[in-house]
Amino acid sequence: MTRMIKYSSLQTIGLALLSLSATLSPTTTTTCAFTPSSSSLTTKSANYIRLNNKDRYSQRLHNTNKPSTTQLYMTKLPNNNNDANAITIDENTQPQVYSQRWIQLLYLSLLALLSDWICFSVAASPSTFEQAYPGHSAASLIDIFLFTNVASCFLVTDTVAKFGLEKSIKGAASLMAVGCVLRSGLGFIGPMLPASAATTLASTTSILSSTATGNSLVPYEFILAGTILVGAAQPFFQCTPPMLSATWFAADERATSTAVALNFNQIGIATAFLVGGGMATSVQGLGEYFGVISVACAAVTAGTLLQFQDRPPTPPSSSELEKFLNGEEEPPFFESVQKLFATPGFTRPLAAFICSISITNIVGAFIDEVMERGGVTDQFSIDLAGAGFEIAILLGGIIIGGYVDRTKQYKSVTLACLLSTIFLVIPLGLTDHYIGNEPFLLVLSLLGLGMAAGPVQPINAELAVDVSYPSDETAVESVQQIGGNLVSALLVPVAEKLARQDYEIFSSLKLLDSDVRGDVVLLVGIAMMTYVYFSGFDAPLRRTIADCGDDGTCEAPQLNRGSLPVGEQLFVEEKGPNGKKVVDAITMEQEKKLKNMIK
Repeated sequence: MTRMIKYSSLQTIGLALLSLSATLSPTTTTTCAFTPSSSSLTTKSANYIRLNNKDRYSQRLHNTNKPSTTQLYMTKLPNNNNDANAITIDENTQPQVYSQRWIQLLYLSLLALLSDWICFSVAASPSTFEQAYPGHSAASLIDIFLFTNVASCFLVTDTVAKFGLEKSIKGAASLMAVGCVLRSGLGFIGPMLPASAATTLASTTSILSSTATGNSLVPYEFILAGTILVGAAQPFFQCTPPMLSATWFAADERATSTAVALNFNQIGIATAFLVGGGMATSVQGLGEYFGVISVACAAVTAGTLLQFQDRPPTPPSSSELEKFLNGEEEPPFFESVQKLFATPGFTRPLAAFICSISITNIVGAFIDEVMERGGVTDQFSIDLAGAGFEIAILLGGIIIGGYVDRTKQYKSVTLACLLSTIFLVIPLGLTDHYIGNEPFLLVLSLLGLGMAAGPVQPINAELAVDVSYPSDETAVESVQQIGGNLVSALLVPVAEKLARQDYEIFSSLKLLDSDVRGDVVLLVGIAMMTYVYFSGFDAPLRRTIADCGDDGTCEAPQLNRGSLPVGEQLFVEEKGPNGKKVVDAITMEQEKKLKNMIK
């Protein structure tokens, strides 16, 4: 367990209390005097001393042969990106962000987009796919993708912990590119090569075309294998946005960056409907469509291999710096899961995340029925409405996530989004007998629902990481993705059955007499239960508290500092006019609490 004591004018109090601790526990602790070495943090500019019981990484407590003397000094940390130009990271290191973070976010977002584009690539043209591959449905292919996705989620945390973010993302991107080529074949390369080379390529790939169901299509077994590979790769893009945000982005940027990376897959779904609906109108067009996806995936994968990095030279926030200096090692995934569920406050953002992803998945799955029932019957208009819904999810995450970044109002914003979701989902399945269909109101409600329900996912992904700090961000998001996908998979058939049920309300009032669909009743019930459960959230925002000295928000009530153990409340760091300064006053009450804690 690590204890942190500010080392400015409080050094006398701190050292006295350490001696008091040794005196109170003579059987287990040796009384020692603090003898600073030449490189220890004893200068006036030092912010604090950290006594760490882990004999590793940058700041260590070394016991010499003299039992009464303890020395504290700094060691040099290698930079993961370039060991030859290692950077010394110590307690005086200031958090810093780098422009490379936007390149990191760009590639992770594009990879997420491509993965869901591939997943739903045939959703807009299921009849064409079934014509090309008789006996196989587009829905079954999507199911195979999703089941592979869930299985792979269990492997992401341990893989990233072992190989690092850079190697994991590059490996997953390469795996997805191979899957795309299996689904499309190599025919898409032909138009980009000279005639002689194209002829040679055609002859070397004749095994594919000779067994395919169409001139430009590969056998179904190749489609299946490619889909499984992409499904296995996708969780590496879905579960790592919180880790990317923590590793590269400042404290006031994390919710926004997570929202972009986490919700960019919605743009992939929108792309599948718009591009797939336009290209995959025939068997020949379906083959060309798969080729376009392969070209896009190859381009993004090449950029990822060239430009994606593991971590910046220095941490971007105080919380990440503290975690780095402590040498935190993440346990295996299943052990992390046990720790997360034992963390106060973790299950409430998990419930909000599952609620959001379930509602958006169910609405997206039945978008055709929703639009047609509301009077929108043109297929292109339906595709546009579906694309608008997905884009609204992304925009809502960016706008509302930016507000949360500035204010840290996780709870109030989540409750407001859930309440808006309850009211905006109702028009999607409501038919007023007096007014009739209102397509404009329907589309407006659909877009509003995307703006309200979508941001709940990235906001509560960040909240779960915040309350469980310093736990593994990837493990947190893996748990949320597994829970969200499993609950969605269970609810989709239930919603499909309830969608055929109509319930009449206000039958005695002519102006209000209406029918409401059963699936909408289900979604409203889920949102209401989540609202009630989440309203009890009161856990401390541990990561934000670690960062609060960066922006002077340590006394903000939304941090729930009162829920922290006494020892973590005593000293705070505030932003003064000349930079950071340590609050060097300690009240008698705080001193009494500290002494009682030591006893």
